[in-house]
Order: sequence, then structure tokens, then C-alpha cells
Amino acid sequence: MKNIAIQGVKGCFHEQAARQFYHGVGIDEPGIVECDTFDGLYRSVDEGRADAAVMAIENTVSGGLLPNFELLRKYDRKIKGEIFLRIQQNLMALPGQKIEDIREVRTHYMAINQTREFFKDYPWIRLVESEDTAKSAAQIAEEGLMGIGAVASTLAAELYGLEMLAESIETYKQNFTRFLILDDGMTVDKDKVDKVSMCFTLPHTAGSLAHVLTILSFYGMNLTRIQSLPIPGREWQYFFYVDIKFNDYQRYTQAIAAVRPLMEDLDILGEYVAAI
Repeated sequence: MKNIAIQGVKGCFHEQAARQFYHGVGIDEPGIVECDTFDGLYRSVDEGRADAAVMAIENTVSGGLLPNFELLRKYDRKIKGEIFLRIQQNLMALPGQKIEDIREVRTHYMAINQTREFFKDYPWIRLVESEDTAKSAAQIAEEGLMGIGAVASTLAAELYGLEMLAESIETYKQNFTRFLILDDGMTVDKDKVDKVSMCFTLPHTAGSLAHVLTILSFYGMNLTRIQSLPIPGREWQYFFYVDIKFNDYQRYTQAIAAVRPLMEDLDILGEYVAAI
């Protein structure tokens, strides 16, 4: 059995992503290692408590998780895959209640933001921010809290024996989170690799980024994401985090060779198979 570190408690979306990805590679029941923070994901692997980690990196509604880009550069663990998970928010409570019985709902602040429109029809329900969606569901079950609901995943309802009061209550149904697979024990077939994530800096000169992008375009590289973050202590200079998709691995290596002289501190964060 492979133990996978997740941020959050069992039943959270990180666990759903982990189970979905590893099921696809033949591991139906991975062990789950709960971590309070994203930094804790890496520590759990470094300390041998987990074999791999699954980490959210961006969401189609709320954008990138910027601190997690820094973690990719800070720790020397390569990306070995990715998975996109549709985030379906659900209202749940202890069995035997109706939505009219609920006076308070606890969940993570992002889940609150994603479901405010739904709760406008239930003005008597007070929305209370908590640290984790699944943890809110677990507390309701453990403490036998009647009149209190949680917004969490279907997995959380299943694990903690809660009853669904309303399913898929998120405002934007096309709400997906992209998760990265950090698994040093996984071998990626070079013949199937079609995506790379990398980080680099550029000289503080006019047109340096445009020059790099022009060369990548010439080699047929499809830039799917670019994120810049300031470099502490270096005024107006940035780390660029870039995701690139390609059809030909040899063409990709030629493109990297062409742009490498123009870059500083180039770090290939991972070469893997794109999820979509």
C-alpha cells in the first residue's frame, strides 16, 4: 500500500483527488496521511510518514494558490502527474433533519464563497468559517451536533455518516481544482510525457520574457500557464512559473536548449503526462 499525504482531513477534496489519481494507476486504496498545512505535505514525505503527496495548485474560480508555487521551488520533489477534480459542494447534516432545521453551517471560507448564492434562499442559516470542509463534517458527526450543517464533499458525507440535504450547491458548476502528484517512487514513461512545469528568472532587461516566449512558440510549445512571483530582496525581479504542453519530446528538449541561455536559475519542476 502507498501512503499519500494530503492537506486536510479524510473526506476532503485532496483525498478525493488522491484516490481518483491512484485508482487510475492501479492503487485502489491508498493510505491517507492527514497534514494541517501544505508545507506539512513535504515534511511528511521527508520524514518517511508518507510515500508521496497530492497538492492543489490552482482553481478555475479562485485562481492559483500562490504559496504553493513557492513550495515547488523550495523542496526538491518533482511533479510526476496531475489531476483535475470537479469541486462539488454539498450541504449535509446528521440524519433525520430537513434544511428548515438547520440554523448554522460550518465550512471553509472558499466553500462559503462558492455557495453564497444558494444560501440567499435560506436567510436564517448563519455561515461560519472553519479551517476545513471535511473537518466540519467530522465534528458534526463526532459531537452529535443537531441543527448544524456542513458544506463538504460527497466522500465526507459517506465517511462521517451524514445525510445530504442539498447536492451540488456551488454557484459555478464548472469549478475545477488542479492537483499535482509529488511521487518520487513513480516512473513516468518518457514516450508519454507531454507536459512540463518549470521555474526560471530572467535578466532585468526590456523584452527578455517576450524573447523567450517567441522561441517557445517557434518550437511549437503550448504555454498553458504562466505565473510570476517577486524575488525577495531583488527589486522588480520575478520568478516565472510556466506550464508547457507539447506533442514531441525531442522538439521540447530542443526548445529548452534554445531558451536556456536566456534564462537564469532554470529549474525543471517536473515532466509528466497531462491530465487534459
